[in-house]
Order: sequence, then C-alpha cells, then structure tokens
Amino acid sequence: MTDENGRRDRALRRESRVRGMMLGTAVGDTLGSLRGKAPASGPLRAGVSTQLACFTVEGIIRAMVRGKHKGMCHPPSVVLHAYCRWAALQGVEVELMRRRWASGVVDGAWPDGWLAGVPALAERRGSAPATVAALSRIGGPVDRMATASRGCHGLTRSLPVAVAGTRWAGQAGEIAALTHGDPAARSASIHAALLVHHCLTHAAPDDADHFVREAMEAGIAALATTDEAATGAQPPPLAEVLQHALDQPAQPRDLARLAPDATAPSALRGGVYAAASFPGRAQFRTALEFAAGAPDGSSVACVTGALLGAAHGVEALPVDLVSRHELSWVMDTLARDLLTEVTDSPSGSEYVSGWDPYWWSRYPGW
Repeated sequence: MTDENGRRDRALRRESRVRGMMLGTAVGDTLGSLRGKAPASGPLRAGVSTQLACFTVEGIIRAMVRGKHKGMCHPPSVVLHAYCRWAALQGVEVELMRRRWASGVVDGAWPDGWLAGVPALAERRGSAPATVAALSRIGGPVDRMATASRGCHGLTRSLPVAVAGTRWAGQAGEIAALTHGDPAARSASIHAALLVHHCLTHAAPDDADHFVREAMEAGIAALATTDEAATGAQPPPLAEVLQHALDQPAQPRDLARLAPDATAPSALRGGVYAAASFPGRAQFRTALEFAAGAPDGSSVACVTGALLGAAHGVEALPVDLVSRHELSWVMDTLARDLLTEVTDSPSGSEYVSGWDPYWWSRYPGW
C-alpha cells in the first residue's frame, strides 16, 4: 500500500468510526426506549438524548469556528447557547431565550444555524427535566443555573465530545455541569468521553471481536491518570465492571445491579458491561437489545451504541434500524461536519480564507 493509499484508508476508517459513534448513540437511544423491541416497519423516533447530542455537536463546531476567527473562546458557553436553541425549538421559555440571545444576530433571526430548521428537533421526544430546569434560568447568573441532578442526560448528550480529542475530555465535564451539578455526573461524563475517544482511536487488531475489550482496557488504564480532584467524586469502578463482563457476561441481573437507575454513573457502568458482553461486530443489535433491558434502557443502550459504533464503524450498525431512524441523516451529517472542522477548518480563520463560503452561515461562531 502506498503512502497516499494508506492515508486515504486511515481517513476513511476514522470517518466510519465517528459516524458509527454518532449513529450508534442515536439507534441505542431509540432501541433502549423501546425496551429492545423495535417495530417491524415504519420510522423510528429519536430520543431526547439524541436531540441534545445533535446540539452538542453543533455547539462544538461553532466553538471551534469562533476560536479560529475570534482568537478566544469558552467552548461550554457556546454549547450552552446550542442547548438554548434546542429549548427554544421545544417551546421552553422562548421569550426569555430570545431576550438572552437574539440581540447577537444582526437581523434578529434566532435560533440561527441549519440545525434549527430540522422539524424533528422541535418535537417532544421524552423528558430531560434537569436540563430544562437549568435552561429555564438562563436569565440569571450562568454559574447558578445547574440543578443538583446526577441524571444521565448530562453524560449522554456529551458523548460526541470524544471526537475532539482528549484535551476536550474535561470540557465534557463542564458541558455536563452546565445543567447537572452533582460531581458524579461531571466525573462520569469525563470518563465516558475519554472511553469513547479510545474506542475511536485504538488501532484495530486482526481479531476484531476482541477489539472493543482491548480499546476499553486501554481507555480505562488511561483514566487512572485523570485528575479527579476537580470533580469532587471518585470515578466509576470501570475496571471491575469490565472484568465482570469478561468473567460473567450478559447477565440481566448483573446489568440491573450495575445500572439501577437513570443516573450518569449507571449509564456508563451499564454501557461498559453491555458492550464488553457482546463485543463482536455481528453482535451490535444483540448488545443494544441486552442494554435496553436495564432499568433505564435508553441511557444504557445509548452509551453501548456509542462505544460499539466508535470501535467498529458505521458499517457494523443494523441497516434496518439506521435507515428508519428519523435523525439518521442529521446525525450522519453532523458527524462528517465535526470531523471536517477538526481536520480541515472549512471557514478558515481570522487571517486565512476558508474554502467553504457557506460554513459560517451553517455554523456561526457564537
């Protein structure tokens, strides 16, 4: 293989894995909410974790655009703006949101960006009470918005941060903490982003069925160097969870014990156990169906889908589920656009012209 062919092959594999992570998150979220039993035909509705994950990606891209054009940026603040666009589309404190944000747009057209035009993102797809409660306080001090929740949505919506690299892992915690103030939610979100990042970047061995476990072992080993002092919470015992999956895989009772509720630590533990119990490419659907049996199947299957999709790539996902998902095109487009922004900066920078004249209108840097 020539150097050029090798570079092209690596780029295609990276793109496949980013797309797989995004679409795995969405399919897992949906199948989990259906308790693992998808209807035989018809569209599959997105869950609220998927909706919020879309706006996380948009916020990350817009933060990167802002940083390159303005020279400074606080990414969690830009992502917060993204969540406010979601809230406005959902009908949450619309006038309050407009007063807070519309003054930043020349013609007052807010919410802005292409994602605001997706009809399915304006539909109610489940509840996210801690997120809604925090965003409803946008008129006050930002550092007092968060609730005391350790709910799963702070983690599930932050999973795409993994694409941006390890430097952004701490940002996953800050992004979760915008609305979920419990230190355990922040800690679990950081660890989930790091773990998914390792699944995205770990070199694939010849025996693909062992790849997921190897990637998670490497990720969990790297977690030991993460500074937990800032979070005020101990990391979930993921090494023990992974070992238990190796020793006693696919036990519904153990899944319920490891992931007993709809909190961020439960979603992470359950996702690791389910993915490690069914690590093979051909086991993707089985892993999601098993994860869906957790007490809060939606969050556990969401994490499971992200881990397996990041490891195996988009080609491993069940085609019949992906093709019927109402946000599959949106998630796939966001995955490609995020990777493009990370690697190629289509809008250029403050001093360099970009090659895509429409990128700024799609992802305004604010």
